[in-house]
Amino acid sequence: MKVLIITYYWPPAGGPGVQRWLKFAKYLPKNGIEPIVYTPKNPSYPIVDYDLLNEVPQDISVISQSIIEPYAWAYRFSKDQSKTISSGIITDESQQTWKEKFMLWIRGNIFIPDARVLWVKPSVRFLSNYIQENQIDTIITTGPPHSVHLIGLALKKKFKIQWIADFRDPWTTIGYHKALKLSNYARLRHEYLEKKVLKKASKIIVTSPTTQKEFLLKTEKPIQVITNGYDNQPFIPHALDEHFSLAHTGSFLSDRNPLILWKCLKELCGEFPEFKTDLRIKLAGKVSDKLVETIESFGLIDSLENLGYVSHSQVLSIQKNAQILLLIEIDSIETKGIIPGKLFEYMVSERPIIALGPEESDIQEIIKKTNTGVFFEYVQKDELKQHIFDCYQLYKSHQLKSNAVGLQPYSRKKLTQKLADFIKS
Repeated sequence: MKVLIITYYWPPAGGPGVQRWLKFAKYLPKNGIEPIVYTPKNPSYPIVDYDLLNEVPQDISVISQSIIEPYAWAYRFSKDQSKTISSGIITDESQQTWKEKFMLWIRGNIFIPDARVLWVKPSVRFLSNYIQENQIDTIITTGPPHSVHLIGLALKKKFKIQWIADFRDPWTTIGYHKALKLSNYARLRHEYLEKKVLKKASKIIVTSPTTQKEFLLKTEKPIQVITNGYDNQPFIPHALDEHFSLAHTGSFLSDRNPLILWKCLKELCGEFPEFKTDLRIKLAGKVSDKLVETIESFGLIDSLENLGYVSHSQVLSIQKNAQILLLIEIDSIETKGIIPGKLFEYMVSERPIIALGPEESDIQEIIKKTNTGVFFEYVQKDELKQHIFDCYQLYKSHQLKSNAVGLQPYSRKKLTQKLADFIKS
C-alpha cells in the first residue's frame, strides 16, 4: 500500500516538527505501507540539523517541488525579525519594533493561513500528475504549517482518494494567533478554512485528547489520537552532571517565561548558599532574549548555561546527563492540549521531570500515568519550591532518579502500528 506524506518539515530541518513523520516513515514499511514523502525543494527552515539526514531511510522515496518562501524575502528586509518570527518566537508587544509589528501584521493578514500558502497551487499541479502516474490512493497532510492541509483539500476534490489530515498542533485555537494582529476578516478566514479541512478530510489525526475533544465539536469525521513518541536508543554509558542541573531542551519562548520557577530558585539560593553553588540552569535550543533577561533579573545569571541550538543527538545526551528535566508550557487554556514532543524523550531519559502548565493539561495525565515526574500548576509555588529542594537533597545523597512505568505505548514502533491500523481501517 502506497501512502503519500505531504510535509513541509523534513531533514535537514531541525526541531520537533520534523521528528514525527521522519520516524513514522522509518517504521511504516514494517507495517505493510510504502511511504512516499513530498517536501519543498528550497525551504527556508528557521533551524537546521544536518545530522537528521543520516536518519532518513535509504530506500524511502522523497519527491519535492520548489516553494516561494516569503520568509526569504523578509530576511532581506529584516534578518533578525524574520528568523525569530519564522521560528515561533514573538517578543512582547510592548517591546516590538515597528518592523516586527509590520511583519507580524503581514504574516497574519496577507498570508492566510500561513506564510507557506504559496506552495499550495504548484504542489497541487505537481502531485495531480504524480498521483495518477503512481496509483496513489491515500495521502496524509501534516501541519503546521496548516497551509499543507489545503493541498490535501484540493487533491481530495480532484481524486477519489483517502485523505488523512494530521494536526501536530491545533489551528485556530493555537496560542500565538493572538499575537498575529488578525483582522476580523483574517480570523473568519482561518475559521472557515479549518472547518472546511475538518469536514472534507476522510480521517483526522491529533496529538492530544484535548484537541480531539475540540475537533469532535466541529466535524463528524473519525478522529484518532496518536501522540508523538520516543525512539529506542542503544545504551551508551553516560555520567550525570556534577552540578544540580535543571535542563530544558527546545525553544524557550517569551510567553513561556516561568516566573514562578525563577522565584523558587532565587529563594532557595538565598536560603541555602550550597544550593546556589551547585545550581545550573541548562538551556539547549532557541531562547528568547527576554527570558535570559528575566533570569538575570532574579540573580541567577551565574547559574545559567545557555547552549543555543544543538543537534538532536546532543539534545539526547543533555537529557540523559541532567539531574532534572524541565517541561514548561504556557499558563493558558489554549495550551491544555499541547504535548511537546520532547516529553517522550524526557520520559525515557531516566531523569525526573518537573513540569509546569495550565490546569487539566494533557501533560499532567501522561506524567502521572508513567510516573516520570511531577506536574505543577502556576499557582503552586510553595509546592514547587519544596519539591525542588527535596530533589536537591536526593541529588546530594546520589539518590535522585526516575522510576518510569508503562512507557511502551509511546514507542515510535507502537505508535506507527496504531497509525498503520488507522490508515487501513
